[in-house]
Amino acid sequence: MKALLLLAAGIVGLVETVAPRFVVRAWTRAAFRNSGDVEAREWVYAGARLEGAVFVAGALFGLYRLAAADESTATDPLDDADEPDVN
Repeated sequence: MKALLLLAAGIVGLVETVAPRFVVRAWTRAAFRNSGDVEAREWVYAGARLEGAVFVAGALFGLYRLAAADESTATDPLDDADEPDVN
């Protein structure tokens, strides 16, 4: 479940990084009644692109940590085999 949420955040961040004007327009329509009267400044798009890049980096880092934790807890069936004592 955590991996799915990280993947979704990464995809949203990727869309926001690639198409910041679309995302800002969509959020503007959702936030304001008269969205046609609202004009975003140019730095808003740069901020949205930066926010998307942070989402992507955070999602990749989280997925990497999740995969590394899964590998460290995985057991090898040969490690659990009964070996004769050499003592």
